[in-house]
Amino acid sequence: MASLNVGNLGEYLREQRRTAQLSLRQLAEAAGVSNPYLSQIERGLRKPSAEVLQQVAKALRISAETLYVRAGILDEKEREELETRAVILADPSINERQKQVLLQIYDSFRKENAAEAAAAAAAEKAAAEKAEKAAASAAAAPDAEPTPS
Repeated sequence: MASLNVGNLGEYLREQRRTAQLSLRQLAEAAGVSNPYLSQIERGLRKPSAEVLQQVAKALRISAETLYVRAGILDEKEREELETRAVILADPSINERQKQVLLQIYDSFRKENAAEAAAAAAAEKAAAEKAEKAAASAAAAPDAEPTPS
């Protein structure tokens, strides 16, 4: 079988399994998947579903989001946002109302920064288009002699 491009997921899983000092069989049993299937994932021959990755992550006691990124299911920015939210929600030193307020503030900052980035990109594009038009009209205009003063 040809190896699938799963963003070195298999190598990462093998490394995490060894760090946890688990055999392939032990991890497969803890994750509720078959030993041959887990072996194929580690060798890059199978691309597991998000559900299987979640089960494996739980068995390894690692972040499922990290596995999702490695498998190409989630991009890095989404993972960071999810992890930030998870940390806020898991903090035992603040109450539920405070957690919700903090998440609302976090969302508003992200929206504000995204809007600023979009406005900056639009302004940069407009300036580039203006410069392009000026260069094109300068190239199309006949050479004019300077007027004497």
